[in-house]
Amino acid sequence: MNPFTTLRGLAVPLDRANVDTDAIIPKQFLKSIKRSGFGPNAFDEWRYLDRGEPGMDCANRPKNPDFVLNQARYQGASVLLARENFGCGSSREHAPWALEDYGFRAIIAPSYADIFFNNCFKNGILPIVLPADVVDRLFREAFASEGYSLTVNLQDQTVTTPSGETIDFAVDGERKHRLLHGLDDIGLTLQFTDEIKAYEARRRKEAAWLFA
Repeated sequence: MNPFTTLRGLAVPLDRANVDTDAIIPKQFLKSIKRSGFGPNAFDEWRYLDRGEPGMDCANRPKNPDFVLNQARYQGASVLLARENFGCGSSREHAPWALEDYGFRAIIAPSYADIFFNNCFKNGILPIVLPADVVDRLFREAFASEGYSLTVNLQDQTVTTPSGETIDFAVDGERKHRLLHGLDDIGLTLQFTDEIKAYEARRRKEAAWLFA
């Protein structure tokens, strides 16, 4: 997992509440568990005018010109502005996989579904919770100003707007540590490799019959 320290990225406003995980990555793409390659199918039913299937070449599919991610001014965005209850629905971890593979490293919304919120931290995405009125203002500014970029500083726990305004956000200390150091569950466990090896060696001596 790539560490998250400071991100300065173009913000794209997805102006829909209660976006569920089936909208983020439709069910037909859940056959793979590679954790990569899902970016072209993020928001598949909204991005394209045809039905997407695994293995399709998305480069040649007809795109929906009205969907915000297809608009030229938002290409290359890495910050997603969202509305309340983002990531509701099923618990599929493919949802943050798809968002991260698309290029999003931070999401800003008033609220999230709990499982999706937790899965974001486990997959290198920083989900930021800000008051609804603040998020609404960020939406207005993003719509009004082409090239609207935000700077997210995880160490300082701040979001800075193009005007220089700094907005504080809260984040759990353990989750912050793991994101700053790029530690998913496996990476966290591997920090204790020496202790694990020592325990296994000790167990082989104490209960040799288990390893016979």
